[in-house]
Amino acid sequence: MADIKDPENTILMELTGGTVTIELLPDVAPKHVERMKELTRAGAYDNVCFHRVIDGFMAQTGDVAHGNMENDFNLRAAGTGGSEHPNVPAEFSKVPHARGSIGAARSQNPDSANSQFFINFGDNDFLNGQYTVYGQVIDGMDHVDAIVRGEPPMNPDRMISMKVAADA
Repeated sequence: MADIKDPENTILMELTGGTVTIELLPDVAPKHVERMKELTRAGAYDNVCFHRVIDGFMAQTGDVAHGNMENDFNLRAAGTGGSEHPNVPAEFSKVPHARGSIGAARSQNPDSANSQFFINFGDNDFLNGQYTVYGQVIDGMDHVDAIVRGEPPMNPDRMISMKVAADA
């Protein structure tokens, strides 16, 4: 179990294999951190699939509109939606897209991030300065490494639940 320094800015993501502990970076990307906590506290990420998982690259999830595997699930639409909240403007920083970092998924428009995010499997330096980094896996990366691959996977894995550590 990871040593949690700031429970208000730590996410506990339950996957099939176990818990992934994510330390959020409010000093780096406050708007992205706030959105993740808001959607987490609303239960919006529970049962949402990993719809795009590329070996050696990243695992993408967080489509709360189309990715909930318990509620009107449509695998073909997963990855095309966001939340009912407005998009979050880019918060680029010098924090690298290193293994285990959390990045904001978006369209071509840098200010189009909403609910979707990805976890980097490796150091993806080519993403630096182009996608917002707002968290880091500090425990349970082995569970992330075990997520089923595919674009989309035939039988996708899901986030069983997500909680802010302060609420757990």
